[in-house]
Amino acid sequence: MANSFSSALKLSAVGAAMLVMAGCAAQGGEEQSKWDQMDSDVAEARSMSSEALNTANQAQQTAQSALQMARENRQAMDRMFQQSMQK
Repeated sequence: MANSFSSALKLSAVGAAMLVMAGCAAQGGEEQSKWDQMDSDVAEARSMSSEALNTANQAQQTAQSALQMARENRQAMDRMFQQSMQK
């Protein structure tokens, strides 16, 4: 009877240990899933910031081009004004 009780107790301990390990493994899987989602979010944020940087660079180039055109137009207007004043 004592041997049977000892075996049952050992079996219960092994079963409890397996349940704890299974619970830890499941929780580890959930944690990994959270980390995977975070990695995905970081990658998406990097992609969006890269697109924003490209858009900002294009806007800066457009603004510089417009400024150059405005300067050229101003010079042409100044020349035309000078020519009209000489006549």
